[in-house]
Amino acid sequence: GSGGGEGFDVQSKGDARVAFIGFPSVGKSSLQAKLTGTETEVAAFEFTTLTCVPGTMRYKGSKVQVLDLPGIIEGAAQGKGRGREVIAVARNADMILLVLDAGKEGLNRHREILENELESVGIRLNQRPPDVTFKKKKTGGIKFASTVKLTKLGPDPEKVATQIMREYKISNADLLCREDISVDELVDVCVGNRQYKPCLYFYNKIDTITIEEVDQLARMPHSIVGSVYNKYNVGEPEEDDLIKREMWKYLGLTRIYTKRKGQQPDLTEPVILSQIRKGTTVKSLCLNVSTQLARDFNYALVWGKSA
Repeated sequence: GSGGGEGFDVQSKGDARVAFIGFPSVGKSSLQAKLTGTETEVAAFEFTTLTCVPGTMRYKGSKVQVLDLPGIIEGAAQGKGRGREVIAVARNADMILLVLDAGKEGLNRHREILENELESVGIRLNQRPPDVTFKKKKTGGIKFASTVKLTKLGPDPEKVATQIMREYKISNADLLCREDISVDELVDVCVGNRQYKPCLYFYNKIDTITIEEVDQLARMPHSIVGSVYNKYNVGEPEEDDLIKREMWKYLGLTRIYTKRKGQQPDLTEPVILSQIRKGTTVKSLCLNVSTQLARDFNYALVWGKSA
């Protein structure tokens, strides 16, 4: 199905949003066609996709908006190719799927280049925000405290933290560290515009490499291997396959079936809750249905494997 919109400014639809990022001609458009049934122009030459093409993946009753973006090149963060627009879309996605060509990965370090491009614009992959409370004030100077021993900020963590804040022109603030953070994490807290995204790496075209190389890539963290062309780990839009299961897991989606008292549960249309968006609590379920339900809510009975 189509996911709504044209160009790079695509309207957000569905229960979650996934951005496909990768170098040109790694198979992003073919993968999107397999997941959603959307046909985009696919060719053997580079830069076939020139804009953001949305599609909708239907899986376990959910509708996930899948964005096929133009291939980016090294230097995208500085505006090479259409890098800035692609990265802006990635910042607004719930999850990033990095599509890599298994045949080219050994020599080209594409994974590392893409990670560095996203890192340089403040997108942190598969990391969580540091457990730090940071509050700017108008007066009162800098107050620094921690509930744990800080080992990564040198012999005098308070002095280092104060210097970093001064570099970012912060003279009045309260900083409370609840975990052992590094200098980079402290800088992220001070800058404040970092995005923390779950990211799955998909190595496509594994039919072009040896079984030993496939095994090596499959053991990389947060990675799955497959072939869109030969249907390894990637099935038809309505089929259950490894890539859809992994995307579901990384998006933190949960299906909730509602049931009226004394009646059978409605198993046709689940309410889909997202760990990334509103959370997977009873309150988020009520808000998902209507704000009035959240206001009038009394109690709920919850059961099932993931309850």
